[in-house]
Amino acid sequence: MSINFTTAAEAVKLIQNGHHVYIQGSTSIPEVLLEALAGRGNELSGVTLYSGFAVAKGPSPYCRPEFKDSFLVDSFFVSNAVRQWIADGYGTMTPRFLGEVPALFRDGTCPVDVTLLNCSRPNADGYVSYGVSADLAFSAAECSRIIIAQINSHMPFSYGDPVIHLSQLSAAVEADDPLVEVPTAVPTEKEIRIGNFIAERIPDGATLQIGVGGIPNAVIRALHNHRHLGLHTEAMTDGILPLLEEGVIDNSLKKVMPGKSVASLALGSRRLYDYMDYNPDIVFKDVAWTNDPFRIAQNPKVMSINSCLEIDLTGQVCADSIGTKIFSGVGGQHDFVYGASRSEGGLSFLAMLSTTNKGANKIKPVLTPGAGVVTTRFQTNYLVTEHGIADLRGKNLAERAKAVISLAAPEHREELDRAAAVRFGHSYLRLR
Repeated sequence: MSINFTTAAEAVKLIQNGHHVYIQGSTSIPEVLLEALAGRGNELSGVTLYSGFAVAKGPSPYCRPEFKDSFLVDSFFVSNAVRQWIADGYGTMTPRFLGEVPALFRDGTCPVDVTLLNCSRPNADGYVSYGVSADLAFSAAECSRIIIAQINSHMPFSYGDPVIHLSQLSAAVEADDPLVEVPTAVPTEKEIRIGNFIAERIPDGATLQIGVGGIPNAVIRALHNHRHLGLHTEAMTDGILPLLEEGVIDNSLKKVMPGKSVASLALGSRRLYDYMDYNPDIVFKDVAWTNDPFRIAQNPKVMSINSCLEIDLTGQVCADSIGTKIFSGVGGQHDFVYGASRSEGGLSFLAMLSTTNKGANKIKPVLTPGAGVVTTRFQTNYLVTEHGIADLRGKNLAERAKAVISLAAPEHREELDRAAAVRFGHSYLRLR
């Protein structure tokens, strides 16, 4: 099918002063369009640029001091593309569970005039796919008057929500723009211990939600002898490919879309993108759909596995900031922790290494000032480090403190023990 393409420079002329523009994320940021948009920086003003979870090739081209009044960066999840820009005070972020952002678009709280997409080549019926990124892109495009897409030979065609007909595009730009590839994180010895602690508690027939990084990959590596697992997750990564290929994940016992692996976005290597391409067994959905805790809970034995940055003695978990510096965002952690708590036989695991690379303790008497509480102490289930696993369900504050301290590096436990004794008094001292 022939397409009447225009140039990127012409396409972005549809963006006007004061427009609110959503930029597709995951590993599919439409870089060709953004370069063209940055080229208009000196002639535009007051253009709000929304972004969500994303992995970029580098800092965004519009993040330049001379464009500080041209483009207002407003991120729902701080990525490497805009992290320093926001830290320097030029951009900002809007705190919200990622699964709730589509509602902000749909009710007009955060208006969207333009959506910039990175799409596959069209199929025989003239439909293109957003490929690796349904997440916020689906709702943003639904709410936009103007949709500009780069039609990219490197983008896989995925099924589900992120599909649009060429006739709905306001402008199309041909692109030869390889997707960002995120290498599979090879777990360290400590991360492998964490993965084993978690995998031992995952039953056959469980429905998995697995985050990103070395620890989630360590869990996946320990699941090869499991059977009849399902996948309902926010982010799909390379790590799950062996489980799919071996039939460990067959989705046979899921209640929501049985037989299908469900995700909202993907980030990985070319191997993952090729595996997804025109694969009817993989379905991508609007993040408001995948991350709905009540939908998540319909699946049996939901196992929510996520990483975090810091934990305090009461079980409060920070996963989005380092002190006052916003590092990322909430994403779907809360949604899946809550969904797992409502699932029959469901469990949630929040895991991290007990210390930083420099040996600083990540288990704190209280969270670092400014650190955001992503998962509250009222919701915390299993906490895991390389030193063990602790179930906080039903534990009072003193009992929690004792359990959390057992997860710390031995050299930091005495300090934490003293802090717990001061904070909780006799209720803690009697547990010694």
